[in-house]
Amino acid sequence: MHPDPTFAWDDEAAISAFVADVAFAHVFIAGPAGVAVVHVPLLVVADGLQFHLPRRNRATPLIDGATVIASVTGPDAYVSPNWYARPGQVPTWNYVAVEAEGSVRRLADAELVTHLDALSAEHERRLAPAPAWTRAKMAPGRFEAMLPAIAGYELRVSQWRGTRKLSQNKPAADAGGVVAGLKGIGRGDVARLVAEASGARA
Repeated sequence: MHPDPTFAWDDEAAISAFVADVAFAHVFIAGPAGVAVVHVPLLVVADGLQFHLPRRNRATPLIDGATVIASVTGPDAYVSPNWYARPGQVPTWNYVAVEAEGSVRRLADAELVTHLDALSAEHERRLAPAPAWTRAKMAPGRFEAMLPAIAGYELRVSQWRGTRKLSQNKPAADAGGVVAGLKGIGRGDVARLVAEASGARA
């Protein structure tokens, strides 16, 4: 996370909502048996985060019981010094990112099924009003045949760390120039975040 406290994001409710919305992470594992990173869809639960992996993934032997960091990122964009009102500044990057650190436990088979149902239900909900997919639409026995190929995990988060680096350290004229510059290159998503964080007009 960025060391400047200006960009620190410590609102856990907002962080949790952000992670739930993005719902995808890089999970970094390091231990005596090796290092790995996996890329997984996430489900936010009461105790932290749940995800699953193919049993053949090289991270699977490393992750159960390990302390890991899940990295979740949002919109990001290059910032040109040409956009600032004041001369003599340098390029930078604006971004939103969250780290969740904690220990991992493997889900029991019944918990894995619950996780998979909840994960698909959450993302099918986002496709409304289209009819939701459920595993009831699968051929009989197909789900049960596929289930042994994956393993589920829960990351019990001991620490959330967040960064929202969105030109908050710049005066209004510079932040306004960043908003205009980002909009000019079609990055209205980041421009809106900069406007919200800095008070500049979107």
